[in-house]
Amino acid sequence: MAQVKLAYIGGGSTRAPGTIASFIRQAANFAGSEIVLQDLNEEKLDLVCRLSRKMAAAQGADLKITATTDRKAALDGCDSVLSSYRPGGFEARYQDERIPLNHGAIGQETQGAGGFFMALRAIHVARALVEDMEAVCPNAILFNYTNPVNIVAQAVADHSPIKVVSLCEGPIVFPGELAELAGLDPAKVRAVMLGLNHACWSAEAEYDGQPMIPILAQKLEDGIQDDWTRCWVDLAVTMGSLPASYMKYYYFECEMLAELTEKPTTRAQDILADVPSYWQHYREQLDASNPTLTPKLSRGGIFELEVAVDVMDAVFNDRNEVWPTNVVNNGAIADFGDAQVVEVPCLVNRQGVRPISGYRVPEPVRGLLSALGEYQQLAADAAWGGTRRQAVQALTSNPLVRTLPLAQTLYEELARAHYQHLPERLW
Repeated sequence: MAQVKLAYIGGGSTRAPGTIASFIRQAANFAGSEIVLQDLNEEKLDLVCRLSRKMAAAQGADLKITATTDRKAALDGCDSVLSSYRPGGFEARYQDERIPLNHGAIGQETQGAGGFFMALRAIHVARALVEDMEAVCPNAILFNYTNPVNIVAQAVADHSPIKVVSLCEGPIVFPGELAELAGLDPAKVRAVMLGLNHACWSAEAEYDGQPMIPILAQKLEDGIQDDWTRCWVDLAVTMGSLPASYMKYYYFECEMLAELTEKPTTRAQDILADVPSYWQHYREQLDASNPTLTPKLSRGGIFELEVAVDVMDAVFNDRNEVWPTNVVNNGAIADFGDAQVVEVPCLVNRQGVRPISGYRVPEPVRGLLSALGEYQQLAADAAWGGTRRQAVQALTSNPLVRTLPLAQTLYEELARAHYQHLPERLW
């Protein structure tokens, strides 16, 4: 089994204990490996490190776990780097959500103006991260879990020689979620999802060996009581393809805007309310003889970033498996340019993560995905080295913004709110 050195950038976060639990569950596949936790908050980093060591020891996992606030030291000699960080924390996410809503626009972590400013902040850090990687571990692979994963990967792929793979559970979970909402058994769904991250659609979809769309059409005809389930199923049936759940922001924009506006709190506020209980749980488990994470008291559940661990295992142990990832297209999906980062099934082994060719995006959704692809490129370019003017151009191209006055207003307020986490050229 592979013995590697891994740096986990963001290793002092609320989701870090669950991520280490994912590594421990696969400890036999990484026996003798070292995981270096790196973060900026020394107190929380120390807590996560001590808890991680205790969990590993309790389960007999042959993993060496260390911690440092020095990013370059963490990266030195690494074979792989896992990045999952949030510049500005959930407080910044709250601004991403609330400020657009104040102006009648959707604010979300990866979509619209909120997603755009998350990209600006994330790529500002990613640029420095890959520069450090180029200096001390140039052959390491960057496994990125920082949102928006597609825009981060696009920026790195365009401007750095570092190999980058961005990851998300979406393509795996979206079909099953839709099936379960429609009253079907998610275990009987087999679907191939592709397109862009959080904007993927099924190229193939079967339920219990039969085409799934006619089955959903019958469910729709029989009557579905829940409004959101009916909308989601209707969208799938109308387009002839299973959508990512994030498509609700585009195809039901007015309804989603009304729902988000009426809700007294944003998603970030809901998470922030739970954060103290997460850290309390981790402190309590640190004192336990056999520390065990409780899903409701752990950010994201017990096993976090598990797809990243699976893909790393497939690479370093030469599994020759197929996983959905976000990589440079290289002709895999005919509807996107070769240099575009796309979400697509990939063959994963010691040679790397290579997209499987021969796919097309469903014809009825190509227009929207084309627009989102153009926005993705403009956003990546602006974030990496662009000017404020280029950033406003990119924001205006976002399908959830569209008009120049709105883009200018949102940019002004969000840039002011996040200036501490942005380069001066974007102020």
